[in-house]
Amino acid sequence: MSVVSYDPVTGRENGRLEESTPAEVLAAVERAVEVAEEVAGTAPAVRRAWLAAVADALEAEADDLIALGDSETGLGRPRLEAELARTAGQLRFYGDVAAEGSYLGVTIDHAREAQPFLARVQVPLGPVAVFGASNFPFAFSVLGNDTASAVAAGCPVVVKAHPAHPLLSQALGRIARSALDAAGAPAGLFALVSGRQAGIDLVQAPGIAAVAFTGSQAGGLALWRLANERERVVPVFAEMGTVNPVVVTPGAMSRMAEIAAGFVGSFTLGSGQYCTKPGLMFAPAGSGALDAVAAALRDAAPRPVMLTADIAAAVRTGLEALVAAGAEVAGVVEAGADGWAAPAAVLGAPLREIRPGSRLLEECFGAVALVVEYADERELAAAVGRLQGSLAGSVFTADGPDEAAGRAMGMLSSRVGRVTVNDWPTGVAYSWAQQHGGPWPATSAPAATSVGAAALDRFVRPVAYQSARDEWLPPVARSDNPWSVPRRVDGVLQTAP
Repeated sequence: MSVVSYDPVTGRENGRLEESTPAEVLAAVERAVEVAEEVAGTAPAVRRAWLAAVADALEAEADDLIALGDSETGLGRPRLEAELARTAGQLRFYGDVAAEGSYLGVTIDHAREAQPFLARVQVPLGPVAVFGASNFPFAFSVLGNDTASAVAAGCPVVVKAHPAHPLLSQALGRIARSALDAAGAPAGLFALVSGRQAGIDLVQAPGIAAVAFTGSQAGGLALWRLANERERVVPVFAEMGTVNPVVVTPGAMSRMAEIAAGFVGSFTLGSGQYCTKPGLMFAPAGSGALDAVAAALRDAAPRPVMLTADIAAAVRTGLEALVAAGAEVAGVVEAGADGWAAPAAVLGAPLREIRPGSRLLEECFGAVALVVEYADERELAAAVGRLQGSLAGSVFTADGPDEAAGRAMGMLSSRVGRVTVNDWPTGVAYSWAQQHGGPWPATSAPAATSVGAAALDRFVRPVAYQSARDEWLPPVARSDNPWSVPRRVDGVLQTAP
């Protein structure tokens, strides 16, 4: 069996990649298991050097990788150039987070009176199965956030290539292995497998200690079920797309045209194939929001090309389902004739249709969005309270003071992992304060983030060592602190030496 690569702009075949056999998947996991203890015991500063080596190699082959990526995704050189640069930056960032050391949460209580000596340390989980995303062929793929943060945390990874860009995945895997070998990393630290059955075999492999996934709700839930059916259940950190809400306050009505143009730019960005795409706008009654968004869509005239034929077909069936659920199309840009083209559309619906179980509250993965109007703040709060969990929510306010702004932020914070104010959610910075997660079903682990410094926390767990001799402790808990990490000792936070 083979995985076929297509050009989404033309629909023509690019080439094929052989699927990994069950034996190949098991061998990759076993190699990861063999080196897991060595990787965990390697100083974070050394892991940083490994990740920096991969980043350097990625940048060195940028031109060829971008050309290959464009042939499989149709996302265009400018977008892919920026994404590749971001991916290299992410690799270095997570290495820096590891070397800084606070993710280890080292806490030491010295023995006194009836209290024994205790040292609490975060330790790596072990081999992680990483599933690349379709919509970010670099930043959330083979060498994306999940791979980088898992390696930074001290875990080997086995990555399952995404079928939307199998040839690029293969090239990225080759680059990673070569760079890691040259940097002196253990041979089993990184591996790549391909094929649908390979993904199933990977999750079920006994040596896998955790799963990281970015993609559809259906795909994430399927992996979550597989992991929970194992003899030894393992955590699944699945980031799954849902409808990300936008609230326009009454004070912002005067700039509705500006907000509408920004909304269109955000929900059509990348052909609407962003997990943070704003998909549902709540606007004050009488604001003219629906007409303004429809006009902005016509002016923008986007021509979405989807990553796969199945995604393109799902946009059309999704539009039909939204209409059947009570929405009306207010503006549409019809699909082109070639490749995996799909329409872009904005729909309107009465607020009463925003209720649990309605198709209107489910994502239509593409350049499609819904606008509803609310009469007052009480009606808005009730509607927001009926939403599914989402990754991000946005509030648009008056230019100056706006007494409704704080209350709208409070409403959304109960339903999302990140609230943006007068800013669109489609950009996700990798930084120390970032939170890219949200309540179920946006993610399978609402306390986790797949982007930002705290992404490492997914791949470690706390262990306390009681009454142990200093030389038997993990390096970070020893009296000489050889890894030079910050620690809390007898209740007092000590910065790194």
